[in-house]
Amino acid sequence: MLVLLPPSEGKASSGRGAPLKPESLSLPGLAEARRAVFDELVELCAADEEKARDVLGLSEGLRGEVAKNAELRTAGARPAGEIYTGVLYDALDLASLDAAAKRRAARSLLVFSGLWGAVGVSDRIPSYRCSMGVKLPGLGALGAYWRTPMASVMPEAAGDGLVLDLRSSAYAAAWKPKGEVAGRTATVRVLHAQLVDGVEKRSVVSHFNKATKGRIVRSLLATDARPKDPAELTEALRDLGYVVEAEPPAKAGKPWALDVVVREIH
Repeated sequence: MLVLLPPSEGKASSGRGAPLKPESLSLPGLAEARRAVFDELVELCAADEEKARDVLGLSEGLRGEVAKNAELRTAGARPAGEIYTGVLYDALDLASLDAAAKRRAARSLLVFSGLWGAVGVSDRIPSYRCSMGVKLPGLGALGAYWRTPMASVMPEAAGDGLVLDLRSSAYAAAWKPKGEVAGRTATVRVLHAQLVDGVEKRSVVSHFNKATKGRIVRSLLATDARPKDPAELTEALRDLGYVVEAEPPAKAGKPWALDVVVREIH
């Protein structure tokens, strides 16, 4: 099983570890594309703080993020699973998993990123600020930029098993499974169901959507669930207590759509 995650806007500090070693990152086929984004981002932030803040879409209060990007070459690096914070990662809580579940996480979780393309949770990276929606002056919109290199590496990364796609739309734009891989891909939407005047209404609540996705991944890792395809994933999640409505694709070469329905927000 390969699980695709979005990053978080907020990130933990880099700490005092050794600097980034680009050659150590997962998906080495992305190395050249990563180098281009990395170099342009660092040079932009080192040369012109105001321009960089505008390009990155940062408010005055986030001005310090520009200086952080300018120092990426020498900044300390930590496992990506420690760098990414926020609602999904708090619910996933990788640090509290047992050793076997942590090994499963290292093998199966990929975090998509405007800067790195995608990294494994055990890959050591510095803290940075660069979303997939950024348009770098020399490379253009990063969502479009990553499509070509991702298309060459992701099918191999997906192997022949289930792909669980939990990315937000901005990060999903960087790689869309096609053909046979799409047929064993499941996307997940979390819906909050509540009664309004006796009628059930469903809505997407951003905070709870992220938290539930984090709990889903944690549950699968902790129980060593090994669904081989979206149908088996549906049953595995139901066995774990989730209310799941599955919609097989109408035609070949499209992913399954899974709705996880929740009635309590926490």
